[in-house]
Amino acid sequence: MTIIEAPPRPDLVGRATELVDLIRKHAPWQEENRTLHEEVLRGLVDSGLLRMTVPAHFGGSVPDARTVCDVVAELGRGDGSVGWTMSTWTIGAWMAGLFPDEAQDEMFADPEVRICGSIGPNGLAVPTDGGYVLNGKWHFNTGSPQSQWAVHASLMETGDGQIAPATIAVPMSELTVVDDWHTSGLRATGSVTTIAENLFVPRARVLPMLPVILNNQHLSERNADYQAWRMPFLPFAVAVAGSPALGMAQAAREAFFERLPGRKITYTGYELQVEAPLTHLQVAEAAVKLDEAEFHLNRQAERLDTKAQNGETWTLQERALARMDAGAVCQRAKESVDVLNTASGGSSIYSHVPMQRIERDVQAINLHGVMHPNTNAETYGRVLCGLEPNTDFL
Repeated sequence: MTIIEAPPRPDLVGRATELVDLIRKHAPWQEENRTLHEEVLRGLVDSGLLRMTVPAHFGGSVPDARTVCDVVAELGRGDGSVGWTMSTWTIGAWMAGLFPDEAQDEMFADPEVRICGSIGPNGLAVPTDGGYVLNGKWHFNTGSPQSQWAVHASLMETGDGQIAPATIAVPMSELTVVDDWHTSGLRATGSVTTIAENLFVPRARVLPMLPVILNNQHLSERNADYQAWRMPFLPFAVAVAGSPALGMAQAAREAFFERLPGRKITYTGYELQVEAPLTHLQVAEAAVKLDEAEFHLNRQAERLDTKAQNGETWTLQERALARMDAGAVCQRAKESVDVLNTASGGSSIYSHVPMQRIERDVQAINLHGVMHPNTNAETYGRVLCGLEPNTDFL
């Protein structure tokens, strides 16, 4: 196994912390315009954080999973949409590292490349000379208007009358973008719809999903032995994607305590909210929920790093537990935000108060199909009961 000497965790997390004030400054603009502000995007590029899962031979830093999650959570503390977009680009670059080396040479030729993607197989790739013809329509493409490449899930005709899931790398310039991202939460992620119409894709940019993406049978010779790419895709992806929720809950706590001094509880005798026993119960409950969210994220990240370092195989139960942990991060983070939002009073619904945006953003991440707490808990419970998980996305 090859281990890369990445910058230490405090260094990379510190770079994210340095961006928080800039991100918060532009959060209202980003929500209004449904995309990341150019200064925020430039900050992410200049910090080097977008290169965390870029292969080392292309200049990437490739830290451990715990560090990646901590960085994404810290950016989510600035703005949930920035954290979620960063998680998508981080996962996209990692997925690109699974492709054959010739395809990686093409995708990582731009040192500032940003790679978005999706895991729902909403297209069809038909074999042709030298590759495939792709048609498809993918919704929820986070960050795609500010990306150069997309790695999209699709169905693929195998040539023997069968159809199998695949992941296909496509330049964004060859896709049609439909500006349909008008939502209540995570508005600044720019998660629009993209369409491929009779698009030729070379064979090197098509990966069979089940053996490569889900079972780690890499097609890259250069990356196959690196610790970062010895992690299974879904357990890694859901850990990174759950990280912004933790950051949102941390942001809600900060926003609440920033407004607490001098606030009263209207229509009661409490001239200071901080003196009310109810407030003490609320902030304690929110803190415990936040701690629980952090526990589930850290447990999953540490499991990823330990098993990759030791070359251990993932059991079905561990894969299901990864989904459950991700759902628990989102659920506990939302519960923490809900308590503080309830305690914030009527004035918190003004658009300039961060709490209302955080509440909508954390609700949105809880509704994501792969992150949904109820779905993930059911999947884990099925496996614990000895049943089939009812999904291939483990």
